[in-house]
Amino acid sequence: PAGSFMMVNSSGRASGQKAHLLLPTLKENDTHCIDFHYYLSSRDRSSPGSLNVYVKVNGGPQGNPIWNVSGVVTEGWVKAELAISTFWPHFYQVIFESVSLKGHPGYIAVDEVRVLAHPCRKAPHFLRLQNVEVNVGQNATFQCIAGGKWSQHDKLWLQVKGDQEFGNTGFVVFWRNCACVTVDFGDSLAAQIHSGNLIFLTEFLDFFLSPEPPTPIAPPELLAVGATYLWIKPNANSIIGDGPIILKEVEYRTTTGNWAETHIVDSPNYKLWHLDPDVEYEIRVLLTRPGEGGTGPPGPPLTTRTKCADPVHGPQNVEVVDIRSRQLTLQWEPFGYAVTRCHSYNLTVQYQYVFNQQKFEAEELIQTSSHYTLRGLRPFMTIRLRLALSNPEGKMESEELVVQTEEDVPGPVPLESIQGGPFEEKIYVQWKPPNETNGIITLYEV
Repeated sequence: PAGSFMMVNSSGRASGQKAHLLLPTLKENDTHCIDFHYYLSSRDRSSPGSLNVYVKVNGGPQGNPIWNVSGVVTEGWVKAELAISTFWPHFYQVIFESVSLKGHPGYIAVDEVRVLAHPCRKAPHFLRLQNVEVNVGQNATFQCIAGGKWSQHDKLWLQVKGDQEFGNTGFVVFWRNCACVTVDFGDSLAAQIHSGNLIFLTEFLDFFLSPEPPTPIAPPELLAVGATYLWIKPNANSIIGDGPIILKEVEYRTTTGNWAETHIVDSPNYKLWHLDPDVEYEIRVLLTRPGEGGTGPPGPPLTTRTKCADPVHGPQNVEVVDIRSRQLTLQWEPFGYAVTRCHSYNLTVQYQYVFNQQKFEAEELIQTSSHYTLRGLRPFMTIRLRLALSNPEGKMESEELVVQTEEDVPGPVPLESIQGGPFEEKIYVQWKPPNETNGIITLYEV
């Protein structure tokens, strides 16, 4: 098929020559994923050079690559994902860099760079990092939490004006991955996880220089609802117990799950990120006063549900497996919540055809999971049809199919059209074709 891609010809280049492809500055306000395809090839199967990816945050320095591939040639196009947890008011820019290698002719190419409005399929996402305040001369400890699967080959990196590797410091907590490191009092930093063709990058954070524990009286207040986020107000002004309040935390879980997470709240309102669409969550607030054991029990819960999200794609691999004169059977690839992104959805078949110079259109609701028989069609008719997957937030359609039903027995010759007259040695008869030929008429019999 016709298309285009960005390519570097490394033939005749000196080692270290570079070409850059800069994406527009991104100011994302919700969970998103960047994916792309890359291709390295040469006739002698030697690597033509290297491909690097950089992320510049808030117009800062380019720093070191967050992803690179070198010393290899690929078997066709290879897909990679970038899960970057940098959100407005921060902004960032992705830079692709090709570096040539002298005496190694070949091609380095990039194609289909996309910014998707949903989490990556494979790459986990870091949860939001909180700013940490410590006294001068003390160590500061922060926690990087990434949602997804952990591999023993994954490496956690801490970026402080460069990259300092901390190796495999992660351990699994339910389905989340936690990695804790301790660093000296210093500059802005961010965490990365490297796993093959998947890169997960946090936003930058900064380091700055017997009473009854408190409990909120009221549950948190819900301010806004999205498909992957919830805006809440902790509502912690009225308490049972003693202050002063030195720490507010939000604890949330799914109403059907067995895991819970706690986030520190450092603003009047708080946004819970990276949630699943159309899932019911239970949210509570914890308050802490000075001293060990100063955290009170969780307050009353707020129970709410996220919105549905647009389907990821329409039905795929749709094909006609049986065609008859007045019906046909469709089959498609089964799909689940990962595609519908909503527990309430509809699957319909939309079809149209032209009969007697009139256009007929219809739509039927499908209740089955992977096949459906469309009945009541006309014989020998060209039919255009497609499947549509819809939920309360949007609709995605499959590719259009054009099929023709089989022929059937023709209808009767109209009696009023039969005319004729006698002659001395013959009888002359004429008539019109049936109103419904149901195919191509090949023979009349008298």
